[in-house]
Amino acid sequence: MTGTAIHWFRRDLRLEDNPAFAAALESGARLLCVYIHAPHEEAPWPPGAASRWWLHHSLAALQNVLAKRGARLHIFRGESRNVLESLVRQTGAAAVYWNRLYEPAVIQRDAAIKQSLRSLGTAAQSFNAGLLTEPWAIETGDGGPYRVFTPYWRKARSLLQPHPPISAPKRIDSVEVDGSQDLEALGLLPRIRWDAEFPAHWQPGERGAQALLRRFGARAVSTYPDERNRPDRDGTSRLSPHLHFGEIGPRQIFWALSQVARDAPASSSAVEAYVRELGWRDFSHHLLYHFPKTPVESLNPQFNTFPWAGEDRHAVGRWQHGTTGVPIVDAGMRQLWKSGWMHNRVRMIVASFLTKNLRQHWLHGARWFWDTLVDADLANNTQGWQWTAGCGADAAPYFRVFNPVTQGERFDPDGDYVRRWVPELKRVPAPLIHQPWIDPELLGRTGYPAPVVDLRASREAALAAYRQMRGES
Repeated sequence: MTGTAIHWFRRDLRLEDNPAFAAALESGARLLCVYIHAPHEEAPWPPGAASRWWLHHSLAALQNVLAKRGARLHIFRGESRNVLESLVRQTGAAAVYWNRLYEPAVIQRDAAIKQSLRSLGTAAQSFNAGLLTEPWAIETGDGGPYRVFTPYWRKARSLLQPHPPISAPKRIDSVEVDGSQDLEALGLLPRIRWDAEFPAHWQPGERGAQALLRRFGARAVSTYPDERNRPDRDGTSRLSPHLHFGEIGPRQIFWALSQVARDAPASSSAVEAYVRELGWRDFSHHLLYHFPKTPVESLNPQFNTFPWAGEDRHAVGRWQHGTTGVPIVDAGMRQLWKSGWMHNRVRMIVASFLTKNLRQHWLHGARWFWDTLVDADLANNTQGWQWTAGCGADAAPYFRVFNPVTQGERFDPDGDYVRRWVPELKRVPAPLIHQPWIDPELLGRTGYPAPVVDLRASREAALAAYRQMRGES
């Protein structure tokens, strides 16, 4: 092919192992690199505030890596279809390339754009850059979707083989057009700078993602099965926001870790444990694709009659701001506010506290996470909240209520995680750090609040509500 091709960057903000970008280069055309800011097209789940912060810095990083290769990232805002059609007319582009996204609103939009471009005589090609397997590729024996992870993963894993990533180009034969906006014009950064501490925790962009992967592969992956549940230790990859924005792809991670296992066979089981988590991410997208109403409706329709407590804005507010009086819950919520991220074990604990002990609808939590997480992902967020609330796929065969005290004692035994994020308790000894209220005099000296709810009584109320939903006496 000669002439011009357009690569439409979305949440594939990388050059290495970017299949749509590679296909555009291989066509032989000169490349126009485009990003279109159209958050309204993702409604009712446009990117939240923390995601917008990350997006700003990720786009800045992409601008830099493209510039080093002789290309420019052209930034536009408006209706994606109109922008692309206008660019095709201006440049005479023979093809538009992009990588697929899987949210229900975006699937519909992209299908309409693909049809429109083809009606203009322009090739429109999309690729998988973000998942190990496409959401529709794994089927049950009768051709339907899976609702349980283990058989899903057994089948998906049998089909997976690691492949070396596609190299990033050294130079790009590019095209430029007029009308591109400055990144700052998108207004992605907050006006009130609540994000002041984010840069200490993150390096958005492809370079930051690859640095984290190297670090994880070099030392952390070997201890991953033992330390992944310990929020007091640096035992996870922290790659989730980089994965969400496509600064690195799961197949890149799969390949890199397979090389770790090849060179150090003793790490094979640890590598497999992490790859299984990538499988959970794929499974979440599988569920969202097949059950597109789950971001707002329980997968298990029986929970439509669950007797949630009436909306308690005071209790929800204390949960949001980490002042519930339950240390590990508050530590998690403050970690979220300060860093835009929360350890996965703690995500389950805080979600259980909101939906079981406070008996507030899981959507209150899903929406708060959506706005405050830098890795907010509709598939993962929906699956995580529904799993913990008990109304989603793979829910336990019983109504599980996480005990935040025993969870803290087990996974933060010395209280280091709590002390880091709840400094009022930094002098409380380990035996009391997860339940300081049992010593009222000590609690009074710390200035830390008493629990917003009695853990035992609220657990019993949640179990009673579950029995009521099931029609049990």
